[in-house]
Amino acid sequence: MHKLAVFDFDSTLMDGETIDFLAAELGLEEEVAAITRQAMEGHLDFFKSLLARVALLEGLPDVRVQEICEGLPLMPGAKEAVHGLKKRGYKVVCFSGGFRRATRPAAEVLGLDADFANYLHEDEGILTGKVGGEMMFGDSKGRMIVRLQQLLGVSPEETLVVGDGANDLSMFAHAATRIAFCAKPVLKEAATHTIETKDLSRVLEIADSLKDPAAS
Repeated sequence: MHKLAVFDFDSTLMDGETIDFLAAELGLEEEVAAITRQAMEGHLDFFKSLLARVALLEGLPDVRVQEICEGLPLMPGAKEAVHGLKKRGYKVVCFSGGFRRATRPAAEVLGLDADFANYLHEDEGILTGKVGGEMMFGDSKGRMIVRLQQLLGVSPEETLVVGDGANDLSMFAHAATRIAFCAKPVLKEAATHTIETKDLSRVLEIADSLKDPAAS
């Protein structure tokens, strides 16, 4: 029987925010980071914040996007966490309110079973400032995790989720094990476990504790 582990990408599997790395190329990192922060703290609608941030990327060469996304730093312990969970019988996937340009290379390096994210639109090799995809709304992760659970025959009790921001709340609602990783206060309140250090391998300690009902 499968179990399901779902990780957020930005500031969870990857050490940073993809859109901040892209915005830095245009000298707009501070402006974009401020919008990101408001959204992750739950003060700004995720969809509106995504559209506003991506609009600022208009004019960025697509080839540069690819180079930046292929060089993003993984979170310490990410490889150990993914490999360890797979050995323990989990299907391991990534949900990102960011971009598949970033999740795809990371998924290949980490050996993820699947990655779900959004797509940056480009025209003649230049970003248009438009975005589309399966992770654009505040409830997108919740909707997708239910679909995966139905597909795999996995219950919420067999589901472990890891995230850091407000747009992870919707998937937290469908998992019995909810890990807030270096997270915003709004997500910690919904979590069953918290990790305060940048070491994703600590997820394995939590996963192992689940085998013993007496463990906290």
